[in-house]
Amino acid sequence: MNQDKYLAFLQIWQQIAWICFIGAAAASVLIFLGYQVSYGSAKGLKKKFDIASRYEIKRYMQANYGLAVAIFFIVNTLQHETVQLSYVWFFIRLFIALCIGTLHGYIAYLIFKYYYPGPLTKKLNRLRYTPRLNPKTGAKLKLLSEAEEDAYLDEGMQAEEDAFSVDYDVWIDPDTGETFIEKYKGYLSALECDRCGFQTLKLEREEVIQEASAFEDGELLKEYKCTYCGRIKRKNIKLSKRMERDIAHSTMVSNPLKNNKQVDLVKIEIHSQDGENKIFEFQNIDQAQHFLEEFDFEKVNDS
Repeated sequence: MNQDKYLAFLQIWQQIAWICFIGAAAASVLIFLGYQVSYGSAKGLKKKFDIASRYEIKRYMQANYGLAVAIFFIVNTLQHETVQLSYVWFFIRLFIALCIGTLHGYIAYLIFKYYYPGPLTKKLNRLRYTPRLNPKTGAKLKLLSEAEEDAYLDEGMQAEEDAFSVDYDVWIDPDTGETFIEKYKGYLSALECDRCGFQTLKLEREEVIQEASAFEDGELLKEYKCTYCGRIKRKNIKLSKRMERDIAHSTMVSNPLKNNKQVDLVKIEIHSQDGENKIFEFQNIDQAQHFLEEFDFEKVNDS
């Protein structure tokens, strides 16, 4: 490459790298600050819980990915005098920048995928179980237990809790008897029934109508049933060889729990073959046993 043309190219590249660095760094900061403003300005612990559970990990990962891009471009502005000597040094610097940026992005992914859910869960628990105050009187509310709250939930709400698709917290003012109900995402996913409107439509059975071959997809019939109103809904989907193997190798989770009245908290940690693990906490053994009967990794709600 002609030296004059190479130096002219480097000059343009230097300017582009600085502009891209500033843009990526600004985007990263804006994503981080935008989330902080959204979280900090939310009124009420429930609002903060919803924002943190839905967006915190996602926004922090996006901010770090933006920072990884910024690192890539800022490294591409370093050692400018050395890079001017030969285009070989340009490609060496480009490779080093790519490695450093990728490393930062990958480390951020590992942290927010596997480590940060633990601290976030503690934060969410503080937000969820911090005592509430009656907005009218300022009196301290009491959180009812799972057994006590059923008296304040209608049948549809109880059916959603039985399906583990929704979890309700009932706070009561001991002085006035006034109740406040908060709705949270449950451990397992369930579809919303188009008849009753509750998230109680669960998969009842699967039937392979046509097996998949190496040349053609098969067909799978899924039958859903609403545990509240009894509605039956059927859906036909294409079945690939991989899906067929997954169905064939699915196993029922055994129940390791025994009836013990001294137990007041049950923590279940489940590991998948893909290395993913989930931790669930329950207030009593019956609830944990019912959860194990319903459990399927495909139904697990993402945090």
